[in-house]
Amino acid sequence: MMNIVILDGYTANPGDLSWDRLKTFGELTVYERTPASDTVERAKDADIVLTNKVILGKAEIEQLPRLKYIGVLATGYNVVDTKVAREHGIDVCNIPAYSTNSVAQMVFAHILNVASQVEHYAQANRQGAWAQSIDFSWQDTQLTELEGKTLGIVGLGNIGKAVARIGHAFGMKILAETSKSQDALPDYIEKVDRNTLFERADFLTLHCPLTDSTRNLVCKESIARMKPTSVVINTGRGPLVNEADMAEALLTNKIYAYCADVLCSEPPAANNPLLTCTNAYITPHIAWATREARARLVDIAIKNVQCFVEGQAQNVVN
Repeated sequence: MMNIVILDGYTANPGDLSWDRLKTFGELTVYERTPASDTVERAKDADIVLTNKVILGKAEIEQLPRLKYIGVLATGYNVVDTKVAREHGIDVCNIPAYSTNSVAQMVFAHILNVASQVEHYAQANRQGAWAQSIDFSWQDTQLTELEGKTLGIVGLGNIGKAVARIGHAFGMKILAETSKSQDALPDYIEKVDRNTLFERADFLTLHCPLTDSTRNLVCKESIARMKPTSVVINTGRGPLVNEADMAEALLTNKIYAYCADVLCSEPPAANNPLLTCTNAYITPHIAWATREARARLVDIAIKNVQCFVEGQAQNVVN
């Protein structure tokens, strides 16, 4: 029987799901969180380690001679040094495409909140605004209809494509920066270059990997190409956006709103200007975390372990 250790199981499963099926394959130990100083001690006797955000780099892997398998409880696997793992004969597996619909849903939760000002009016009514109105309808902001607006998408992977489908259903014009050819796209998606995307988008949503070429994709220079009425939505990676430049753009009305489920540092510093900036709408990295998506994550994580134990590893990234 193998020794299985989950280093940080809490965010994926705060108690409403079960890891018990892993006990079929060995002795299971689940830690809610693991500080970096405890990683090696907790994993030293493990054959199988599952991690979400606990780093397993070269220093840690070289101190874990029994380790045969690392399961990342996420799609991104940058927390693991995959090259070193491969050199030590360790399979590294991830969880692909488990949260596509949940993330696309959050993109439009943000878009609809800005367009229809749901949060603003709900809060105003808690403070008596409508009750004090002399008219049947009370309004103190502009409201926006999505029909006919332009939705710009950076990246057409699973999530980008799901966002495009929803935008099309709302009657939006869909533009995308993508490596795919125009012939490979649905007829409602127009492939454009990055500058055109920034210039034409009313709503710009980011669904590309974080690389050297996409870091600070949204910055002072690219914001200058955008309409002052435009909205940026980031459910991808925090560093796709230069946060200082974005805060300045919001404060000087160079852009209308920034909606983000991710930040450069998580959790953020208390003095991050975006947390209190007018027209910045920040959610705490929860787009992936619907119960349905987390249940898929746990199911796939367990299936990954089963396939590895049976000698037919799946979702191997190294």
